[in-house]
Amino acid sequence: MFPKFKPLTVVIAFLAMAFLCDMGSAAASTPDKPKNVLFLVSDDLNSWLLGDTNRYAGKVVAPNLTKLAESGVNFQRAYTAAPVCSPSRTAFFSGVAPWTSGHYHNTPGAGASEPLNKALSLAGFFKRNGYSTWGYGKITHGWDQREHWDEKIGHKRDPAPPGAPLTPSGRGEQDWGPIHLAEEEMNDTLNADNAIKRLQQKHDKPFFICCGLFNPHMPWYVPKKYFDMFPLDEVTTPPLLENDLDDVPELGVELTLGKGKYVDSVLEHGLHNQGVQAYLATTAYADAQLGRVLDALDKSPHRDNTVVVFLTDHGFHLAEKHHWQKATLWEEATHTLLMIRAPGVTPAGGAACERFVSLLDVYPTLAELCGREPPDYLDGCSLVPLLRNPEAPWESTAITGLTSKGGPTWHPYLSIRNETGRYIRYVEEQEEFYDTSKDPREWTNLIDNPEYASVIEKMRAAIPKPSDVATPLPEVLKNTRE
Repeated sequence: MFPKFKPLTVVIAFLAMAFLCDMGSAAASTPDKPKNVLFLVSDDLNSWLLGDTNRYAGKVVAPNLTKLAESGVNFQRAYTAAPVCSPSRTAFFSGVAPWTSGHYHNTPGAGASEPLNKALSLAGFFKRNGYSTWGYGKITHGWDQREHWDEKIGHKRDPAPPGAPLTPSGRGEQDWGPIHLAEEEMNDTLNADNAIKRLQQKHDKPFFICCGLFNPHMPWYVPKKYFDMFPLDEVTTPPLLENDLDDVPELGVELTLGKGKYVDSVLEHGLHNQGVQAYLATTAYADAQLGRVLDALDKSPHRDNTVVVFLTDHGFHLAEKHHWQKATLWEEATHTLLMIRAPGVTPAGGAACERFVSLLDVYPTLAELCGREPPDYLDGCSLVPLLRNPEAPWESTAITGLTSKGGPTWHPYLSIRNETGRYIRYVEEQEEFYDTSKDPREWTNLIDNPEYASVIEKMRAAIPKPSDVATPLPEVLKNTRE
């Protein structure tokens, strides 16, 4: 049920967590009528809408996700297993952690991983348990089992507006501006339409319906009305620290090099507030489409027997840590959104949970909520105890894996986040530790501060040793897009 690593201290810690998971399994009774599942995913959506001013102090328009959060359990400390599209989605959809599979980045060959070849996707799990399975939009990325879907329509990128790039610093997907398409013509809108049609139908079997939005992945091309929600003179940008990377190890700095040049261009052109505006506009568009799907569920006869899950694959930098987009092990890239509403299980009035959890925990959670026996290889732990009681005892499962950018030697990097802070290990002697109770923006690396020696040692022991983690899969194709 947990990652396959061997140090005694780690084994003891995870045995304790296994006990908690077993308690949750015993507590959740098998329903008389199988529950449906509505599984919603958004790409690159960071945690700004949670209202934590340490992350972002400006206005975010996301009324539909806010309503969902207030109707179930809002996991305010949820973390991705990998801060990149393909490995994150592969992890939560297979239940196999990157440090087990070796899939840490947008590599072209997830099929080369033996653990992934033996895994069963969430769609396959529900299909084998008698469910109808439908998927629309961006759900997986580079790892899928298409034969387990009754219908699967993947995502497409909307065409760039005429004259793109629309910004002086624009290059490739790193651009933004109003789109030339009508909203109803956009691909995320069409994928939401497909999910809505399924929700409006009668069903003679329980269903597993997935709807995945490409937005707010770059480029940020959405209708002008969403930009108008955020007048530039009212846009707040996240605080930045000059020379923020001075105390970061060489391999951590290396992760930022390519995107750091883009940050330089954005700042030199005075476009930071415009970039934030575009991100907020695209977030508002994504929220509107998710709201349409949620409204369709609420108006259907399936509402009271459907588990709703919303999550984002990872977070997103907007110049913090001199970085743009994802693929780092800091808070901006690893902190995700996770909301679950389970009729008869989650508090009727909604609740916030501050426990540190992983997106890997979603697979076993859905299995338990639907009264089905989960596969025995899963690397996560069921969140049902926290759905029933958000303050229940819990050991952090918030471990995140990444890898170096390539070259002759690939190194797996790992980070863990818990109540005491964040610890990152690139390789031995290249580490970071942040006391997030005093430094929530992770500006001061305290790895060499003797006052934190015992805390750091405990966090080191909570992740697998380098010798116990899976070797990264082959190098990323240069033209692979995230």
